[in-house]
Amino acid sequence: MTLSKESRTRHRRLGVGAAAAGLLAALLTVAPASATPDPGDGPAARHPVSKSEAAGAKSAVAAGEIPGQDEIVHSRNIEHLANIPKDALAGFNSDLAFQGKYAYAGNYDGFRIFDISNSKAPKTVSQVLCPGSQNDISVSGDLLFLSTDSSRSDNSCASTAQPATEKSSWEGMKIFDISDKRNPRYVAAVETACGSHTHTLVPERKNVYIYVSSYSPSASFPDCQPPHDGISVIKVPRKAPEKAAVVGFPVLFPGEGADGGGNPGAPTNPGVSKTTGCHDLTVLPSKDLAAGACMGDGILFSIKDPEHPKVIDQVEDNVNFAFWHSATFNQKADKVVFTDELGGGGAATCNAAIGPNRGADGIYDIVGRGDHRKLVFRGYYKIPRHQADTENCVAHNGSLIPVRGKDLMVQAWYQGGVSVWDFTDSARPKEIAYFERGPVSTDVLQVGGAWSAYYYNGYIYSNDILKGFDVLKLDDRRTDSARRVHLPELNVQSQPDYFD
Repeated sequence: MTLSKESRTRHRRLGVGAAAAGLLAALLTVAPASATPDPGDGPAARHPVSKSEAAGAKSAVAAGEIPGQDEIVHSRNIEHLANIPKDALAGFNSDLAFQGKYAYAGNYDGFRIFDISNSKAPKTVSQVLCPGSQNDISVSGDLLFLSTDSSRSDNSCASTAQPATEKSSWEGMKIFDISDKRNPRYVAAVETACGSHTHTLVPERKNVYIYVSSYSPSASFPDCQPPHDGISVIKVPRKAPEKAAVVGFPVLFPGEGADGGGNPGAPTNPGVSKTTGCHDLTVLPSKDLAAGACMGDGILFSIKDPEHPKVIDQVEDNVNFAFWHSATFNQKADKVVFTDELGGGGAATCNAAIGPNRGADGIYDIVGRGDHRKLVFRGYYKIPRHQADTENCVAHNGSLIPVRGKDLMVQAWYQGGVSVWDFTDSARPKEIAYFERGPVSTDVLQVGGAWSAYYYNGYIYSNDILKGFDVLKLDDRRTDSARRVHLPELNVQSQPDYFD
């Protein structure tokens, strides 16, 4: 989600590296989840709409064209098993990660651990208050990682939001020990250039590498000036996570001048974001590949040397893509699905006026071999149901559903809900199942809906920004075989080989 970039006051520091041991001892404290959440990082949740737009939303509900306010509707082949509302953490819910019988749910105010051994009745194991948007989350072994992409007073979980005038702000990566799920322990912090909007793990036996995605949204942030055309690479020793540190900043878009080598954006390409960093990366370790969604560009790159990734191909779509947001490989690694987060996640872009090709997925085939591979555009996918002008809706986070010989994906669309779709034919994708709630409001555009929707060990799990944690069951012969695939761990941006 990119809305928070423009809706909060922030200050960035370019210093990188692990905090000193003495500072860690003083600052790395976990605040109890019962403490008062700090609202300083949350994007504005309500936006005015015109009288005609509000009237149109009410009329669409009355006519049965869209579900009523908060009404749940779904296709016949999806069952809604459970919803766990937000509890002590009042911020926006964000991303998800999984490990064994546990789900880890990010929230702008911290994170929550669920026991999902009973899919119909998940139980809260613990909640940790640690404000810092977006709290993008991942896990590996006994370690949990959180992204902080907002100016904080320090790197502790008791920090407060900082105005842009402060010179001592902190943002970057936080690392927790989760060997005791009921009592996660904060063990390390690493400050990174321009913070950490999202991150991606490249796990190895002795170390975990973290690719940190961040970007400079405008020149108004003096300590994060464009071009910011690379990623921070953090190395975390598994046996000594307190020694985590930045080990490199590879530039993915080399070029001359203030724009670097990425998409220059407007006015050259009206309506397209200038590339000043990456929003999200997905790695496919089994194939030594990664795909990057980088504002105005999509890239394919090699991670044979994880500390020195090498770009293989770079593509742009200056007609229909506004902001390259995330990427997903298919199992054979001969396709990539890129998402376009038109409107930054806070706009109504699933209406008739926007159309089927903007705010959509772009499907690219990977052709060729080795370092000569190319991304070739094949088609767009967008949910086939129009949403009201009071509903934020656009392509967002999703994952593969592991079925041999098919390319199937489940994906979140904010207030557009959860969509299951088939892109086996890259040029003719089609939806096969869906789940959604009616508008949060028919009077104003109130940000909400499914942030992430991922398939894990037989079920679909979704983190709704406002409504909480949802569990769905897909009952469809086309996906039945996926239930036999069980993973010990899943960070969707570190894509597994499902059939290894």
